Amino acid sequence: MSTPLKGVRVLELGQLIAGPFASKMLAEFGAEVIKIEPPEGGDPLRKWRLMHDGTSVWWAAQSRNKKSVTLDLRQPEAQQLVRQMIGEFDVLIENFRPGTLEGWGLGWEALHEINPRLIMLRVSGYGQTGPYRDRPGFGVVGEAMGGLRHLSGEPGRTPVRVGVSIGDSLSALHGVIGVLLALRHRDQNGGQGQMVDVALYESVFNMMESLLPEYSVFGAVRQPAGSSLPGIAPSNAYRCKDGKYALIAGNGDSIYARLMALIGRRDLAEDPALARNDGRVKQVERIDAAIGEWAAEHSLDEVLQALTEARVPAGKIYDVADIAADPHYQAREMILESQLPDGTPVKLPGVLPKLSASPGQVSAPAPTLGQHTDEVLSAMGVAPETLADWRARGII
Repeated sequence: MSTPLKGVRVLELGQLIAGPFASKMLAEFGAEVIKIEPPEGGDPLRKWRLMHDGTSVWWAAQSRNKKSVTLDLRQPEAQQLVRQMIGEFDVLIENFRPGTLEGWGLGWEALHEINPRLIMLRVSGYGQTGPYRDRPGFGVVGEAMGGLRHLSGEPGRTPVRVGVSIGDSLSALHGVIGVLLALRHRDQNGGQGQMVDVALYESVFNMMESLLPEYSVFGAVRQPAGSSLPGIAPSNAYRCKDGKYALIAGNGDSIYARLMALIGRRDLAEDPALARNDGRVKQVERIDAAIGEWAAEHSLDEVLQALTEARVPAGKIYDVADIAADPHYQAREMILESQLPDGTPVKLPGVLPKLSASPGQVSAPAPTLGQHTDEVLSAMGVAPETLADWRARGII
């Protein structure tokens, strides 16, 4: 089956999360991704979090379908090699601090001159321009500057971070969108390549919904609200009889009426003042109290079954054990069975998004460090004796 990005070649110079996550998605839909790693240790992600046999199991998910080539980009020979090979690639992905590639002679202007069709995705904390461009910026900083951290947590308490690197992942998704748009422009509109400039804080800020217009019109500064969703009612987490929590989203007008009928509160269902969301928001404490009283009389399973039968959106709070065992995840092929290099079974996330005619796929496991160095460089015409010399000098 043909894949959407078959024939697209991607050179990945990034490391850790944002850049590599973007190239992972492109690889899953058919792009050939050559990942450049430093010879000493490789991508630091290889040593992040829980490790098996010396390598992070995260690596198996983040780097599948890629080829690993070791190059010390600080060395002039490696820099010249990149300039020689860039004409064979459609996309270059990097997430170094702005100016790093320029210092190696591998900046946008230099590479665009060599390959005018090149699309260069650059992911950084603050973008390639502006007064903050030179500051170091990880995902957590972008999450804070983008407005997310301020809204996380309970009112009056220390803001909490989301338990994953959401700023990096959102930046990767925006980067993939940018690459696909640039490919479309280049190939369908007779355009050249271009630079896609993605900033971590902007990727988070783009998710902030009505935050800015509400401030500009009303001077309203949205505050953290714990498990509720301010301005949309009812939508909250409710404690059940067994101590577990049900997430209930009864904020659609007809859904709200069904929910109130289910919990035996037709007075609230038939109150004209509560028929629309703006009215319900004014009395959200009263509505939440009624739902909470009902939930406290039933177990979580009983609550969810009743809500499903009443066609009210609801669910439990999943941990990863729930995810791994859930039949819907299995049916949607969101849990893939794979193996680590020594044969140890490992479950990995499925491929998204789901295309009906040309779906993405996992065609190769994550590479060992430098696994494809000789293969790729030999195909470029680098002689065996040169490879041996470079290896001895730590260039590859």
